[in-house]
Amino acid sequence: MRMMMHVTFPHEVFNAAVRDGSIGAKMKRVLDQLKPEAAYYTATGGRRSAFLIVDLADPSKIPSLCEPWFLTFNADVDLSPVMTGQDLAAAGLEGLGKAWG
Repeated sequence: MRMMMHVTFPHEVFNAAVRDGSIGAKMKRVLDQLKPEAAYYTATGGRRSAFLIVDLADPSKIPSLCEPWFLTFNADVDLSPVMTGQDLAAAGLEGLGKAWG
C-alpha cells in the first residue's frame, strides 16, 4: 500500500547534524533503506519536514519505516495511506454513491 510519511525534525538534533557535517550521510542512510518513490522537503509549523511516498507491503513493516527517523533524528512521523488518480478512478465511487447516497 502506498503511504505518505510526514517527518518533522526537531531543531536541536537536526541543527547539530548540519553543524557537524553528518546530515548528508545520515539522510542518505535513511533514504537508502526506505527507497521512497518520492521525497519532498519543506517547513511545516516552523520546523524542517519531509514528505515521502513509500510502499508498505505489510503493516509489520511500519517500524522499519519509522524507527530510522526516530532513532537518527528524534523526529515525529505521521503515516497516511494515499492513492494516485488512477487508484481513485478504480475505487468505484459511483457505486458507493448509489449504495450509500
